[in-house]
Amino acid sequence: MNTVLTQKIELYDTTQFSLALQSGENPLKLFKSTIKASNAKQKELYETGMNVCDLVVLRAEFVDEMLCHAWRFQVKCADELMLAAVGGYGRGELHPGSDIDITIICDDELSDTQKNCVEDFLTFLWDIGLEIGHSVRNIQQCIDEATADITVITNITEARYLIGREDLFERMLEATSPEHTWSNEDYFSAKLEEQRIRHGKFDDTAHKLEPNIKEGPGGLRDIQMVGWVAKRYFGANHLSELVDHKFLTEEEYNTLDAGQSFLWHIRYALHMISGRREDRLLFEHQRRVADEFGYTDTDERQLGVEKFMKMYYQTVTELSRLNEMLLQLFKEAILHRNQLHEIKPLNRRFHIRNNFIEVRNDQIFMIYPFAMLEIFLLIQQNPEIKGVRASTIRLMRNHL
Repeated sequence: MNTVLTQKIELYDTTQFSLALQSGENPLKLFKSTIKASNAKQKELYETGMNVCDLVVLRAEFVDEMLCHAWRFQVKCADELMLAAVGGYGRGELHPGSDIDITIICDDELSDTQKNCVEDFLTFLWDIGLEIGHSVRNIQQCIDEATADITVITNITEARYLIGREDLFERMLEATSPEHTWSNEDYFSAKLEEQRIRHGKFDDTAHKLEPNIKEGPGGLRDIQMVGWVAKRYFGANHLSELVDHKFLTEEEYNTLDAGQSFLWHIRYALHMISGRREDRLLFEHQRRVADEFGYTDTDERQLGVEKFMKMYYQTVTELSRLNEMLLQLFKEAILHRNQLHEIKPLNRRFHIRNNFIEVRNDQIFMIYPFAMLEIFLLIQQNPEIKGVRASTIRLMRNHL
């Protein structure tokens, strides 16, 4: 999502920090105390009601600055290497307990001097209290590992330049683009399979009693899935750009945006309550999170936690359906775009286009409301139908 801070807030005094670093103050102590103070400030801002979407961006920006300061101070061969953020951090998002995933890129094989630089840098980051997930690769290794692993290419797709040789960043993106690794068709098919397996681990339902708000159906991964495909296929950095490409309506984008904000708030609360990364909405946390959202008991028959969980299930169900529709739209645009269209009439309201049922015009559900039920009967009566065309799913959503 395209998240912009509603107000500029400093988590630390940048001028004082820079002066202290230049004056020779113990860097380990300085970085640790600054990070500790920043964490306390973020906790205070959260408890006083600051928008979680702003806090997630604010934390990522703070970590950016700490990493860049550490890079300039610690890496003696900084002009030979490049540092980039990847994963959720690459998207500019960091929750309190989230891993800080980075990649360090070099031109060729690391020299002994460069190895020592990298090792000292990573050790320093751990010593000052940043939980880092890292990879160190040269350009050829980026190509090889991205070609072999869908997770690696997704991380590179989300990479964000931080500091160092910017030309290495541009070369890495170019070398792993769809023209060189993972065509749009292969990438989309692999991500579809990845989602199918992930959903299967949760029995393909969003209605778990202790749901995983990140990995479960309708969770944050489903929103990210749309973003990954959009970035790979359109080069879109934000889902809002899909509105311009006519792949999302304004209403659908707003649904995704609101859904992400809701899930981010839950995730942030879980991290704060548990004191670590926690993406499961466990029974022991549900009442506390409900309180964070302001849900209170009306009477013995309407508990605040039940009202909160009802809102959660409604939200993730809507996100799951939207994910399904958008992926069907991508499937038609990416996998079937060059397919010849074979149309088989069914009746006055529906036909089959390449084994997917479709309305014959976009007024069908307005003129014949019963067609909303009829479509399911036709699917049962015609075994060759593999699914519903995305445009028809969208019309059904709009006419519910």
